[in-house]
Amino acid sequence: MGELLGVAVLGAGHMGADHIRRLDRVVSGARVAAVADLDPARAKDAVAGIDGVLVHTETEAALDAPGVQAVLIASPGPAHEEALLAALARGLPVLCEKPMVPDSAGALRIVEAEARLGRRLTQVGFMRRHDAEYRRLKALLDGGRLGRPLMLHCVHRNVSSPPDFTSAMLIDSSVSHEIDAARWLLGQELTAVSVLRPRPSSGAPQGLLDPQFVVFETDGGALVDVEVFVNCGFGYQVRCEAVCEAGSARIGDDHGMLVTARGDAATEVPRDYLVRFAAAYDREVQSWVDAARRGRVTGPTAWDGYAASAVAEAGVRALESGERVGIALAGRPGLYAGHDD
Repeated sequence: MGELLGVAVLGAGHMGADHIRRLDRVVSGARVAAVADLDPARAKDAVAGIDGVLVHTETEAALDAPGVQAVLIASPGPAHEEALLAALARGLPVLCEKPMVPDSAGALRIVEAEARLGRRLTQVGFMRRHDAEYRRLKALLDGGRLGRPLMLHCVHRNVSSPPDFTSAMLIDSSVSHEIDAARWLLGQELTAVSVLRPRPSSGAPQGLLDPQFVVFETDGGALVDVEVFVNCGFGYQVRCEAVCEAGSARIGDDHGMLVTARGDAATEVPRDYLVRFAAAYDREVQSWVDAARRGRVTGPTAWDGYAASAVAEAGVRALESGERVGIALAGRPGLYAGHDD
């Protein structure tokens, strides 16, 4: 355990650069050994001041770089399948940002490839499972003190959306976090989805259906609703309330600094996910590094990544059709039975 885990980071954009910083300055037991990005200048900027990092433009060159023992994938979603298959072929443990693979068919290919290996190598970056408030809510629900969960009410708001954001991405990019959180918190699979569309906000780009109201049904008889609003303008907010037979519990209320001046009081609101979930990302990467150094992989599995992609696809169909859409998952390989990290 004395040797630092050499990590290849794929992608040096907003998320990748933050992970490079985290591995170098926050997480113990690891070092950035290589970085791959199509833009070498961006990659060099991300590793400025870090000694011994090899910069590449090709994924496989980074995976084969000297000292690489694990892989953190933070490249755009469409590039994930190829990178994951290359990492699995080399037997390298992987932390892959969501979506694991955007389309369910590709995600299922990752599940099947890992099942053929007979051991888990992939952890998917659903960081909310590492957030202190979400973990407290999970423990409360599992403890049974509030009785059977009946409903989850969720809110997911962003200040603004990127220029290329589409109406479908409100579900397969933003709501994908709520999809995984609901499956994990309830210990239930999502079986159907409906999407309601209010009149778009005047703050949304032309043609973007924002906000949306998504309703999931589960195989345990619960309902999960998600208000997703990616151009709210005022801050980044994520909330979740579990309503159970004997009580309710809510997380995500703002607890930032309260400033009072000239007769007004104002609370700070985070501007993006890297602020709101900074501690969760730190715990996520640290737990992955610790497990990888022991020859293990924990956390959300490739199956969880596949399930999220399959549910999101059904959600996009519901958005486009205006109808309730059923969700059918493939058979779960035995490799993933009983995992609830």
